[in-house]
Amino acid sequence: MFAIVTIAGQQFKVEKEQELFVHQLEAKEGDKMSFDQVHLVDNDGKVSLGTPVLSGASISATVLGHQKGDKVIVFKKKRRKGYQVKNGHRQSFTKIKIDAIKG
Repeated sequence: MFAIVTIAGQQFKVEKEQELFVHQLEAKEGDKMSFDQVHLVDNDGKVSLGTPVLSGASISATVLGHQKGDKVIVFKKKRRKGYQVKNGHRQSFTKIKIDAIKG
């Protein structure tokens, strides 16, 4: 059984007991969360498709913790002009575990 759900503006294909990283959520470690923007649920070949979301379907998850991703280097240069800019960025993520798919 799997579902396609929107979490923090991104769509994910999730299954029960799966752990995944999403953009940082406003929740503490150990909190239970529910996501109701479910677009598709596949229950052993029986597919339910929403237009655009399924009514009554939801995903419950537990927050496992918060982490930062790998550093990304942003380097800009214009040749022969003496212009160089170097910046770095680390995205904040929340690790969640999918507890149940109701749909």
